[in-house]
Amino acid sequence: MKRVVAHSDLDSFYCSVEQALNPSLRGKAIAVCGSVENRHGIILAKSQPAKKAGVKTGQAAWEAKAACPGLILIPPQYDQYIKYSQSVHEIYKRFTDDIEPYGMDECWLDLTASRALFGDGETIARTIQRMVSDELSLSVSIGVAPDKVIAKLASDMNKPSGITVITPENWRELVWPLPISDLLFIGNATAAKLIEFGILTIGDLAVVPIKLLISWFGKNGGTLWLFANGRDVSRVMPGGYEASVKSVGHGITCSADLINSAAVWPVLLDLAQDVGKRLRLHRLNARGVQVCARGNDLGHGLFQGRLEFPTQSPHIIADMAMQLIESEYKWKRPVRMLTVRAISLEAHKGSRQLDVWGKVAGQWRRERLEDAVYNIRARFGDGAMMPCSLLQDLPMPEGGRELVRMPGLYYQ
Repeated sequence: MKRVVAHSDLDSFYCSVEQALNPSLRGKAIAVCGSVENRHGIILAKSQPAKKAGVKTGQAAWEAKAACPGLILIPPQYDQYIKYSQSVHEIYKRFTDDIEPYGMDECWLDLTASRALFGDGETIARTIQRMVSDELSLSVSIGVAPDKVIAKLASDMNKPSGITVITPENWRELVWPLPISDLLFIGNATAAKLIEFGILTIGDLAVVPIKLLISWFGKNGGTLWLFANGRDVSRVMPGGYEASVKSVGHGITCSADLINSAAVWPVLLDLAQDVGKRLRLHRLNARGVQVCARGNDLGHGLFQGRLEFPTQSPHIIADMAMQLIESEYKWKRPVRMLTVRAISLEAHKGSRQLDVWGKVAGQWRRERLEDAVYNIRARFGDGAMMPCSLLQDLPMPEGGRELVRMPGLYYQ
Protein backbone atom coordinates (compact mmCIF):
# COMPACT_ATOMS: atom_id res chain seq x y z
CA MET A 1 0.00 0.00 0.00
CA LYS A 2 1.37 3.40 -0.97
CA ARG A 3 1.88 5.75 1.95
CA VAL A 4 -0.01 8.99 2.26
CA VAL A 5 1.57 11.50 4.64
CA ALA A 6 0.30 14.99 5.39
CA HIS A 7 2.25 17.89 6.86
CA SER A 8 0.10 20.56 8.49
CA ASP A 9 1.46 24.03 9.20
CA LEU A 10 -0.69 26.59 11.01
CA ASP A 11 -0.40 29.92 9.19
CA SER A 12 1.03 32.86 11.18
CA PHE A 13 0.13 30.83 14.25
CA TYR A 14 0.72 33.34 17.05
CA CYS A 15 -1.01 36.13 15.12
CA SER A 16 -3.89 33.87 14.12
CA VAL A 17 -4.50 32.95 17.76
CA GLU A 18 -4.47 36.64 18.72
CA GLN A 19 -7.01 37.35 15.99
CA ALA A 20 -9.17 34.44 17.13
CA LEU A 21 -9.12 35.86 20.66
CA ASN A 22 -9.76 39.41 19.40
CA PRO A 23 -11.61 39.40 16.05
CA SER A 24 -11.22 43.19 15.74
CA LEU A 25 -7.59 42.50 14.77
CA ARG A 26 -8.54 40.53 11.66
CA GLY A 27 -7.25 41.98 8.42
CA LYS A 28 -4.90 44.38 10.22
CA ALA A 29 -1.12 44.59 10.24
CA ILE A 30 -0.24 43.04 13.58
CA ALA A 31 2.85 41.40 15.02
CA VAL A 32 3.46 39.41 18.17
CA CYS A 33 6.49 40.97 19.81
CA GLY A 34 8.40 40.12 22.96
CA SER A 35 8.66 42.68 25.71
CA VAL A 36 10.98 45.56 24.82
CA GLU A 37 11.52 46.22 28.54
CA ASN A 38 12.55 42.60 29.18
CA ARG A 39 14.96 42.41 26.24
CA HIS A 40 12.68 40.39 23.96
CA GLY A 41 11.65 43.25 21.68
CA ILE A 42 11.84 41.26 18.46
CA ILE A 43 9.12 40.17 16.09
CA LEU A 44 8.01 36.60 16.84
CA ALA A 45 5.20 36.41 14.26
CA LYS A 46 3.45 38.72 11.82
CA SER A 47 0.11 38.76 10.01
CA GLN A 48 -0.12 38.66 6.22
CA PRO A 49 -0.75 42.44 5.88
CA ALA A 50 2.32 43.08 8.06
CA LYS A 51 4.37 40.67 5.98
CA LYS A 52 3.36 42.45 2.78
CA ALA A 53 4.45 45.75 4.35
CA GLY A 54 7.94 44.35 4.92
CA VAL A 55 7.78 43.16 8.53
CA LYS A 56 10.01 40.14 9.10
CA THR A 57 10.28 37.60 11.88
CA GLY A 58 13.35 38.33 14.00
CA GLN A 59 13.33 42.07 13.33
CA ALA A 60 13.69 44.49 16.20
CA ALA A 61 10.41 46.18 17.08
CA TRP A 62 11.66 49.59 15.93
CA GLU A 63 12.68 48.19 12.55
CA ALA A 64 9.26 46.62 12.08
CA LYS A 65 7.55 49.90 12.97
CA ALA A 66 9.74 51.73 10.47
CA ALA A 67 8.70 49.30 7.74
CA CYS A 68 5.03 49.44 8.72
CA PRO A 69 4.15 52.60 10.67
CA GLY A 70 0.62 51.38 11.47
CA LEU A 71 1.84 48.08 12.88
CA ILE A 72 0.02 46.90 16.01
CA LEU A 73 2.42 45.18 18.45
CA ILE A 74 0.94 42.54 20.75
CA PRO A 75 2.69 40.82 23.66
CA PRO A 76 2.78 37.00 23.43
CA GLN A 77 0.31 34.81 25.30
CA TYR A 78 2.13 31.48 25.38
CA ASP A 79 -0.50 29.74 27.49
CA GLN A 80 -3.08 30.47 24.79
CA TYR A 81 -0.77 29.26 22.01
CA ILE A 82 -0.26 25.98 23.84
CA LYS A 83 -4.01 25.66 24.39
CA TYR A 84 -4.83 26.24 20.71
CA SER A 85 -2.06 23.88 19.59
CA GLN A 86 -3.53 21.12 21.74
CA SER A 87 -7.01 21.84 20.36
CA VAL A 88 -5.72 21.48 16.79
CA HIS A 89 -4.13 18.16 17.72
CA GLU A 90 -7.52 16.98 18.99
CA ILE A 91 -8.94 17.63 15.51
CA TYR A 92 -6.12 15.63 13.92
CA LYS A 93 -6.87 12.72 16.27
CA ARG A 94 -10.30 12.35 14.66
CA PHE A 95 -8.53 11.07 11.55
CA THR A 96 -5.39 9.27 12.75
CA ASP A 97 -3.46 8.26 15.85
CA ASP A 98 -0.13 8.72 14.07
CA ILE A 99 0.60 12.39 14.76
CA GLU A 100 4.18 13.61 15.04
CA PRO A 101 4.63 17.24 16.21
CA TYR A 102 7.43 19.28 14.69
CA GLY A 103 7.10 22.45 16.69
CA MET A 104 4.00 23.95 18.25
CA ASP A 105 2.35 24.73 14.92
CA GLU A 106 3.48 21.86 12.67
CA CYS A 107 2.63 18.16 12.55
CA TRP A 108 3.02 15.16 10.32
CA LEU A 109 -0.02 12.91 9.99
CA ASP A 110 0.00 9.39 8.53
CA LEU A 111 -3.23 9.14 6.54
CA THR A 112 -2.49 5.83 4.81
CA ALA A 113 -5.07 3.81 6.76
CA SER A 114 -7.44 6.75 7.20
CA ARG A 115 -8.40 6.78 3.53
CA ALA A 116 -10.70 3.78 3.96
CA LEU A 117 -12.94 5.84 6.25
CA PHE A 118 -12.47 9.46 5.21
CA GLY A 119 -11.50 9.55 1.52
CA ASP A 120 -8.21 10.26 -0.22
CA GLY A 121 -5.44 12.42 1.21
CA GLU A 122 -6.66 15.64 -0.41
CA THR A 123 -10.21 15.10 0.83
CA ILE A 124 -8.99 14.54 4.39
CA ALA A 125 -6.75 17.62 4.19
CA ARG A 126 -9.67 19.80 3.08
CA THR A 127 -11.86 18.40 5.86
CA ILE A 128 -9.17 19.13 8.46
CA GLN A 129 -8.65 22.62 7.07
CA ARG A 130 -12.39 23.36 7.30
CA MET A 131 -12.65 22.01 10.87
CA VAL A 132 -9.69 24.05 12.06
CA SER A 133 -11.22 27.17 10.53
CA ASP A 134 -14.79 26.57 11.76
CA GLU A 135 -13.94 25.42 15.29
CA LEU A 136 -10.84 27.48 16.11
CA SER A 137 -10.83 30.33 13.57
CA LEU A 138 -7.29 29.38 12.52
CA SER A 139 -5.82 28.90 9.08
CA VAL A 140 -3.71 25.88 8.15
CA SER A 141 -1.71 24.95 5.07
CA ILE A 142 -1.37 21.23 4.35
CA GLY A 143 0.92 19.25 2.08
CA VAL A 144 0.03 15.69 1.08
CA ALA A 145 2.77 13.44 -0.29
CA PRO A 146 4.27 9.92 -0.23
CA ASP A 147 6.73 10.73 2.60
CA LYS A 148 7.41 13.22 5.40
CA VAL A 149 10.11 15.26 3.67
CA ILE A 150 8.11 15.89 0.51
CA ALA A 151 4.95 16.57 2.53
CA LYS A 152 6.76 19.33 4.42
CA LEU A 153 7.95 20.87 1.16
CA ALA A 154 4.38 20.69 -0.17
CA SER A 155 2.88 22.51 2.81
CA ASP A 156 5.05 25.56 2.03
CA MET A 157 4.07 25.80 -1.64
CA ASN A 158 0.68 27.51 -1.40
CA LYS A 159 0.58 29.53 1.79
CA PRO A 160 -1.60 30.67 3.39
CA SER A 161 -4.59 28.29 3.55
CA GLY A 162 -3.18 26.17 0.76
CA ILE A 163 -3.44 22.46 0.07
CA THR A 164 -0.79 20.93 -2.17
CA VAL A 165 -0.82 17.30 -3.25
CA ILE A 166 2.42 15.76 -4.53
CA THR A 167 2.24 12.26 -5.99
CA PRO A 168 4.85 9.66 -6.98
CA GLU A 169 4.19 10.73 -10.57
CA ASN A 170 4.73 14.48 -10.25
CA TRP A 171 7.11 14.90 -7.32
CA ARG A 172 10.26 15.35 -9.39
CA GLU A 173 8.58 18.03 -11.50
CA LEU A 174 7.47 19.95 -8.40
CA VAL A 175 10.33 19.30 -5.95
CA TRP A 176 13.56 19.14 -7.93
CA PRO A 177 13.47 22.79 -9.14
CA LEU A 178 13.27 24.06 -5.52
CA PRO A 179 16.41 25.63 -4.00
CA ILE A 180 18.45 23.30 -1.82
CA SER A 181 17.84 25.51 1.21
CA ASP A 182 14.19 24.37 1.17
CA LEU A 183 15.16 20.77 1.96
CA LEU A 184 14.83 19.58 5.54
CA PHE A 185 18.11 19.64 7.51
CA ILE A 186 19.94 21.93 5.08
CA GLY A 187 20.93 24.97 7.11
CA ASN A 188 22.89 28.02 6.05
CA ALA A 189 26.33 26.42 6.42
CA THR A 190 25.40 23.25 4.49
CA ALA A 191 23.65 25.26 1.78
CA ALA A 192 26.68 27.54 1.40
CA LYS A 193 29.01 24.57 0.95
CA LEU A 194 26.72 22.92 -1.60
CA ILE A 195 26.40 26.16 -3.55
CA GLU A 196 30.21 26.39 -3.67
CA PHE A 197 30.13 23.06 -5.51
CA GLY A 198 27.50 24.34 -7.95
CA ILE A 199 24.63 22.42 -6.33
CA LEU A 200 21.79 24.93 -6.37
CA THR A 201 18.57 22.93 -6.45
CA ILE A 202 17.19 19.78 -4.88
CA GLY A 203 17.42 18.18 -8.33
CA ASP A 204 21.12 19.04 -8.50
CA LEU A 205 21.62 17.38 -5.11
CA ALA A 206 19.73 14.26 -6.19
CA VAL A 207 22.21 13.42 -8.96
CA VAL A 208 25.37 13.87 -6.85
CA PRO A 209 26.88 10.43 -6.06
CA ILE A 210 25.90 9.44 -2.54
CA LYS A 211 29.48 8.46 -1.65
CA LEU A 212 30.65 11.96 -2.50
CA LEU A 213 28.01 13.53 -0.24
CA ILE A 214 29.01 11.19 2.60
CA SER A 215 32.65 12.23 2.15
CA TRP A 216 31.57 15.86 2.53
CA PHE A 217 28.99 15.62 5.31
CA GLY A 218 29.38 12.17 6.85
CA LYS A 219 26.23 10.18 7.57
CA ASN A 220 24.08 13.28 7.07
CA GLY A 221 25.23 13.44 3.46
CA GLY A 222 23.63 10.07 2.80
CA THR A 223 20.43 11.22 4.49
CA LEU A 224 20.26 14.33 2.31
CA TRP A 225 20.72 12.20 -0.81
CA LEU A 226 17.80 9.98 0.23
CA PHE A 227 15.63 13.02 0.91
CA ALA A 228 16.44 14.60 -2.46
CA ASN A 229 15.62 11.34 -4.25
CA GLY A 230 12.27 10.83 -2.55
CA ARG A 231 13.48 7.85 -0.53
CA ASP A 232 12.61 8.98 2.97
CA VAL A 233 11.09 5.91 4.66
CA SER A 234 10.91 7.29 8.19
CA ARG A 235 7.56 6.64 9.81
CA VAL A 236 5.23 9.16 11.38
CA MET A 237 5.59 8.41 15.06
CA PRO A 238 2.38 7.50 16.91
CA GLY A 239 0.81 9.92 19.35
CA GLY A 240 2.37 9.74 22.80
CA TYR A 241 5.69 8.42 21.47
CA GLU A 242 8.68 9.66 23.44
CA ALA A 243 12.20 9.34 22.11
CA SER A 244 15.01 8.46 24.45
CA VAL A 245 16.32 11.59 26.13
CA LYS A 246 19.76 12.60 24.83
CA SER A 247 20.20 15.73 26.93
CA VAL A 248 18.23 17.94 29.32
CA GLY A 249 18.63 21.70 29.19
CA HIS A 250 17.07 25.02 30.05
CA GLY A 251 17.96 28.47 28.72
CA ILE A 252 16.72 32.05 28.93
CA THR A 253 17.34 35.55 27.66
CA CYS A 254 17.94 37.66 30.74
CA SER A 255 15.93 40.81 31.37
CA ALA A 256 19.18 42.62 32.26
CA ASP A 257 22.82 42.13 31.29
CA LEU A 258 24.94 39.96 33.59
CA ILE A 259 28.13 41.93 34.01
CA ASN A 260 30.24 39.50 36.07
CA SER A 261 30.42 36.00 37.51
CA ALA A 262 28.60 37.03 40.68
CA ALA A 263 25.58 38.00 38.58
CA VAL A 264 25.78 34.83 36.49
CA TRP A 265 25.83 32.38 39.41
CA PRO A 266 22.23 32.72 40.70
CA VAL A 267 20.87 32.55 37.14
CA LEU A 268 22.83 29.35 36.48
CA LEU A 269 21.59 27.90 39.75
CA ASP A 270 17.99 28.79 38.90
CA LEU A 271 18.29 27.16 35.45
CA ALA A 272 19.86 24.08 37.02
CA GLN A 273 16.81 23.63 39.27
CA ASP A 274 14.72 22.86 36.19
CA VAL A 275 17.44 20.62 34.70
CA GLY A 276 17.74 18.61 37.92
CA LYS A 277 13.96 18.29 38.21
CA ARG A 278 13.65 16.83 34.72
CA LEU A 279 16.58 14.48 35.26
CA ARG A 280 14.67 13.07 38.23
CA LEU A 281 11.46 12.78 36.23
CA HIS A 282 13.30 10.78 33.55
CA ARG A 283 15.34 8.83 36.16
CA LEU A 284 18.61 9.90 34.54
CA ASN A 285 22.03 11.04 35.73
CA ALA A 286 24.34 13.47 33.94
CA ARG A 287 27.99 12.71 33.40
CA GLY A 288 28.68 16.06 31.78
CA VAL A 289 27.51 19.68 31.70
CA GLN A 290 27.30 22.08 28.76
CA VAL A 291 26.80 25.82 29.12
CA CYS A 292 26.14 28.36 26.38
CA ALA A 293 26.71 32.05 27.13
CA ARG A 294 25.78 34.75 24.63
CA GLY A 295 26.87 38.34 24.91
CA ASN A 296 24.66 41.31 24.13
CA ASP A 297 26.22 41.38 20.66
CA LEU A 298 24.82 37.82 20.19
CA GLY A 299 28.33 36.39 19.97
CA HIS A 300 28.46 33.23 22.01
CA GLY A 301 30.62 30.64 23.67
CA LEU A 302 29.69 26.99 24.05
CA PHE A 303 31.63 25.13 26.73
CA GLN A 304 31.33 21.70 28.27
CA GLY A 305 33.00 19.65 30.95
CA ARG A 306 32.84 16.17 32.40
CA LEU A 307 31.63 15.58 35.95
CA GLU A 308 33.71 13.49 38.31
CA PHE A 309 30.67 11.38 39.23
CA PRO A 310 27.22 11.08 37.58
CA THR A 311 24.56 13.18 39.26
CA GLN A 312 21.06 14.68 39.24
CA SER A 313 22.08 17.45 41.64
CA PRO A 314 21.12 20.97 40.47
CA HIS A 315 23.86 22.47 42.65
CA ILE A 316 26.59 20.23 41.25
CA ILE A 317 25.40 20.91 37.68
CA ALA A 318 25.32 24.67 38.33
CA ASP A 319 28.74 24.55 39.98
CA MET A 320 30.28 22.86 36.93
CA ALA A 321 28.57 25.39 34.64
CA MET A 322 30.00 28.21 36.75
CA GLN A 323 33.49 26.72 36.57
CA LEU A 324 33.16 26.63 32.77
CA ILE A 325 32.05 30.27 32.63
CA GLU A 326 34.90 31.42 34.88
CA SER A 327 37.56 29.51 32.95
CA GLU A 328 36.29 29.93 29.38
CA TYR A 329 34.08 33.01 28.94
CA LYS A 330 36.22 36.00 27.89
CA TRP A 331 33.90 38.76 29.14
CA LYS A 332 34.29 40.91 26.05
CA ARG A 333 30.58 41.62 26.48
CA PRO A 334 28.12 41.19 29.35
CA VAL A 335 26.14 37.95 29.24
CA ARG A 336 22.67 38.29 27.79
CA MET A 337 21.55 34.68 27.24
CA LEU A 338 22.41 31.55 29.24
CA THR A 339 21.66 27.88 28.67
CA VAL A 340 22.61 25.01 30.98
CA ARG A 341 22.42 21.47 29.64
CA ALA A 342 23.01 18.07 31.25
CA ILE A 343 24.76 15.79 28.76
CA SER A 344 26.21 12.25 28.56
CA LEU A 345 23.12 10.87 30.28
CA GLU A 346 22.78 7.43 31.83
CA ALA A 347 20.16 5.60 33.86
CA HIS A 348 19.94 6.61 37.51
CA LYS A 349 21.06 3.88 39.89
CA GLY A 350 20.21 3.69 43.56
CA SER A 351 23.58 2.23 44.56
CA ARG A 352 27.03 3.66 43.87
CA GLN A 353 30.61 2.44 44.12
CA LEU A 354 32.46 4.27 46.93
CA ASP A 355 35.92 5.77 46.43
CA VAL A 356 38.92 5.85 48.77
CA TRP A 357 38.82 9.63 49.35
CA GLY A 358 35.18 9.87 50.37
CA LYS A 359 34.08 12.14 47.50
CA VAL A 360 31.27 9.79 46.46
CA ALA A 361 29.97 9.63 50.01
CA GLY A 362 29.96 13.44 50.21
CA GLN A 363 28.08 13.75 46.93
CA TRP A 364 25.63 11.05 48.03
CA ARG A 365 24.82 13.03 51.20
CA ARG A 366 24.22 16.18 49.15
CA GLU A 367 21.94 14.31 46.78
CA ARG A 368 19.96 12.82 49.67
CA LEU A 369 19.37 16.38 50.91
CA GLU A 370 18.32 17.52 47.44
CA ASP A 371 16.00 14.52 47.12
CA ALA A 372 14.23 15.74 50.27
CA VAL A 373 13.98 19.26 48.81
CA TYR A 374 12.60 17.84 45.56
CA ASN A 375 9.92 15.87 47.43
CA ILE A 376 8.86 18.98 49.39
CA ARG A 377 8.58 20.97 46.16
CA ALA A 378 6.61 18.19 44.48
CA ARG A 379 4.08 18.36 47.30
CA PHE A 380 3.90 22.09 48.04
CA GLY A 381 5.18 23.77 44.85
CA ASP A 382 8.54 24.91 43.53
CA GLY A 383 8.52 28.00 45.76
CA ALA A 384 8.21 26.02 48.98
CA MET A 385 11.98 25.62 49.37
CA MET A 386 14.93 27.02 47.44
CA PRO A 387 18.53 28.15 47.86
CA CYS A 388 18.84 31.51 49.65
CA SER A 389 20.71 32.97 46.66
CA LEU A 390 17.50 32.60 44.62
CA LEU A 391 15.41 34.73 47.00
CA GLN A 392 16.64 37.92 45.32
CA ASP A 393 15.13 39.60 42.25
CA LEU A 394 16.70 37.71 39.38
CA PRO A 395 16.83 39.03 35.79
CA MET A 396 14.57 36.21 34.58
CA PRO A 397 12.06 36.70 31.74
CA GLU A 398 8.34 36.79 32.38
CA GLY A 399 5.28 36.10 30.27
CA GLY A 400 5.25 32.32 30.06
CA ARG A 401 8.09 31.76 27.59
CA GLU A 402 9.37 28.96 29.81
CA LEU A 403 6.13 27.03 29.14
CA VAL A 404 7.05 26.54 25.50
CA ARG A 405 9.11 23.43 24.85
CA MET A 406 9.45 23.04 21.13
CA PRO A 407 9.80 19.54 19.70
CA GLY A 408 12.65 19.78 17.23
CA LEU A 409 13.37 16.13 16.54
CA TYR A 410 12.84 14.23 13.31
CA TYR A 411 12.27 10.57 14.05
CA GLN A 412 13.73 8.08 11.58
